[in-house]
Amino acid sequence: MGESDRRRGGIAPARLTDQQLIRELETIHRTRHDTLLHGSAAALAMHNTRMAQLEGEYLSRHPERSVALGRTRDGARERG
Repeated sequence: MGESDRRRGGIAPARLTDQQLIRELETIHRTRHDTLLHGSAAALAMHNTRMAQLEGEYLSRHPERSVALGRTRDGARERG
C-alpha cells in the first residue's frame, strides 16, 4: 500500500484479492474495540467508513454466503 493509499484509508476494497479482503476484515474487526474506546473522533469516523467499505465488498462478492440459524431473528427467538 502506498502513502497515498494510507492517507485515503487504504486500497479500494474492489482492488483487493479475496485473501487480502479477508485479512483486512480480520484486522479491522480486531481493532474495532480499541478504536471505539480510545480513538479520536476522526479515527473512529475513518474506521466506520473503512469497515463499511470492506464489509460491503465482502457481501457483494458473497451474496449467497451461508447464514447460521442462530444469527437470525428466528434463531435468536428460539434461544431466548
